[in-house]
Amino acid sequence: MSFVRVDAPRPHVRRILLDRQERLNALSFELVDPLYEAIESVRADNECRVAILTGAGRGFCSGLDLEDAGVPPGIAGLPMSRIAIRAMEHMAGIVPALRALPQPVIAAVNGAAYGGGFCLALGADVRIAGESARFCAAGINNGLASTELGASWILPRLIGAARAWEILLSGREVDAREAERIGLATRCVPDGELEAAALALADRICELSPHGVAMTKKVLWANLESASLEQAMDLENRNQLLVRLTTNNLDEAIRARREGRKPRYVD
Repeated sequence: MSFVRVDAPRPHVRRILLDRQERLNALSFELVDPLYEAIESVRADNECRVAILTGAGRGFCSGLDLEDAGVPPGIAGLPMSRIAIRAMEHMAGIVPALRALPQPVIAAVNGAAYGGGFCLALGADVRIAGESARFCAAGINNGLASTELGASWILPRLIGAARAWEILLSGREVDAREAERIGLATRCVPDGELEAAALALADRICELSPHGVAMTKKVLWANLESASLEQAMDLENRNQLLVRLTTNNLDEAIRARREGRKPRYVD
């Protein structure tokens, strides 16, 4: 039985569902390994334009399974020092794997998003929170550090350094309403409307050029690391020209506007 499932709730939309409900979808290697496989299946699916990441049952993801995380793959013959770093890298690599997808990832966050689950939500491109959502950098509450899986890099860029440092240093809960207010989540909706809200956003993105969307995601993430406005604009300019010169999208948009219809982008 796999703890991760991929389905297609809409044409061009794939849902990655964490389904280890008895442990609030806690991260074990038995869950992380199929999660990598699910992400790769989405990446290789040329019909997929948007991915939704969510958790089955009462929680999004409660973080690392502190009782039984299991054994990382590929450790035969390694000393403990190398096993430890292999395990950390295998867990942490999920966030850059989400970032590397050409499709935007919408995290539909229900219930607990603690520790590594918080970081999974940060690794998505958009976060929509159900009213039950609770975000917490739980590592520091367990005697460890809260800076894991990219949280120290991503969170300050989403909500600013002052707020991020307070949340990461205190280990306190951020509820769905606060998450919306500070920009951690783009929206807070009733739990019963969470799936519909994520699908509505996915449908909106699916109306757009897949190539244009993929290039936008690539530039957004890359320019978080840009050293200057000029460097960021150089990358924007080159990607905009790439989309313009390799597709007929702009011409189709102009035609559709003249004809009073929605554009049909074929890239």
